[in-house]
Amino acid sequence: MDASYSLVRDNRSLSIRIAVHPDGRVVVSAPRLVPNFLIEQFVSSKKEWIKIKQEKFKMHPIHPMRLSLRKMNSKDYENNKERAFKFLSERTSFFNQHYGFRIDSISIRNQKSRWGSCSKKRNINFNYKLIFLPENMSDYVVVHELCHLKELNHSQKFWNLVRETVPDYESIRKELKKIG
Repeated sequence: MDASYSLVRDNRSLSIRIAVHPDGRVVVSAPRLVPNFLIEQFVSSKKEWIKIKQEKFKMHPIHPMRLSLRKMNSKDYENNKERAFKFLSERTSFFNQHYGFRIDSISIRNQKSRWGSCSKKRNINFNYKLIFLPENMSDYVVVHELCHLKELNHSQKFWNLVRETVPDYESIRKELKKIG
């Protein structure tokens, strides 16, 4: 482990915390009144854990696209919401020419952990960040949510529907998981 770390003092903090970032940096947060020697002891006691985390990031680096998407905020959402709606509505219409499913509404959201969702009420929600992905990935998400209009599950019937228009969905799905 690299013994260096950044120290952040926080009046609201109640305990010492350590964060290991994807680039290997170590940031220690501590309450303002905790003496430095206690912080040093704590960090020293966690050296093995820190080393394991840093090695894990080296072995399995986070996809660069994931890092850039994480930095987006509500202003980015507001600036791109209309563009995302236009693009994703067009892609949905394009693929729905094949499927012919009834869609009641399409919404664009700023979701943290989902690319899309589909409800029993036939409403499809898409994450606006899809417009920043390669087109084959955003198309896969569009088709995935469209197919949920017929199969609200991930059964073999569902995947067979997806395969009709995205035959290489499995490899795209793996790539998408790397991004997050």
